Amino acid sequence: MCETAQSAKKRALSFIQPSGLITIGNYLGALKNWVEMQSEFDCIYAVADLHAITVYQEPQKLRSQIYSTYALLLAIGIDPEKHTVFIQSHVPYHTQLAWLLSCNTQFGEMSRMTQFKDKSAKHPENVNVGLFSYPVLMAADILLYNSDLVPVGADQKQHLEIARDIAGRFNNRYGELLTVPEPYIPETGASIKSLQDPSKKMSKSDDNPNSWVAVLDPRDVIIKKFKRAVTDSDSCVRLSDDKPGISNLIGIYSAVTGKSAGEVEKEFEGVGYGDFKAAVGEVVADMLAPVQKSYAEIIKDKAALEALYRQGAEKASRIAAKTCYKAMKKVGFVL
Repeated sequence: MCETAQSAKKRALSFIQPSGLITIGNYLGALKNWVEMQSEFDCIYAVADLHAITVYQEPQKLRSQIYSTYALLLAIGIDPEKHTVFIQSHVPYHTQLAWLLSCNTQFGEMSRMTQFKDKSAKHPENVNVGLFSYPVLMAADILLYNSDLVPVGADQKQHLEIARDIAGRFNNRYGELLTVPEPYIPETGASIKSLQDPSKKMSKSDDNPNSWVAVLDPRDVIIKKFKRAVTDSDSCVRLSDDKPGISNLIGIYSAVTGKSAGEVEKEFEGVGYGDFKAAVGEVVADMLAPVQKSYAEIIKDKAALEALYRQGAEKASRIAAKTCYKAMKKVGFVL
């Protein structure tokens, strides 16, 4: 795609942390939309490795997960030739702009962030400064690229709001520079719950491995996990508030097949829970099979993978450098 056609589109930006296995909750709830957004927007996607270390990561494991996450983005259909796909730490302007923005962010704003409170409670032995201030780094991620739109889920709305507040304050103090982004709520995007506790979001941090399904799980493991999914004592496949387990499975089947909840109910009318759970596992495994095949091919060619993420960092740096230098000039630094 030529640069003129690409620049005429609105710019959408989203990052993903390489802090563990990517689940079907991540895929159906967000990553699938990233792929679809490529036809409509100028997309900037990155592996947020700097954010990952607010919680201690074993170095070798982190390095492997960064490679794996980047390769998986390509495997699901993100196009690094038409869009910008990079590793966050390869663009130093993120931390540089974050310092400028930190000096324009109030302590009270950071102390009210709910994710800081949640993670501090979960990791009381490591309540570090990075954990406290990482919403400012997230703001820098967004504002460096003059992003028009940022896809957000319920757990990220507060971080986008603080980015908007910081941008507005910076512009008011130093003059218009930073684009104030808008939230982008995709028309489709499933909210996938835990297979063992459907009152909670599916999460790779759950201690019970049967509660989540990873995108790279083998076919037999995927089907086995769905067969073990918590349901209820009824035997009717029906969407209902008092049937959270079955409703979650209907939502997953619907997200994978594109069928409405009503169509799913009709398809499995008179079918027992065991057969329904197996069917959900089958369609999920079928959906992931081509992704897994593509991933296996990409991850084994390390040289090609490195060439792509370095190319992505160069593209990202060209945009980020302009914003960062302009911001420094406005603040008063000698350049």
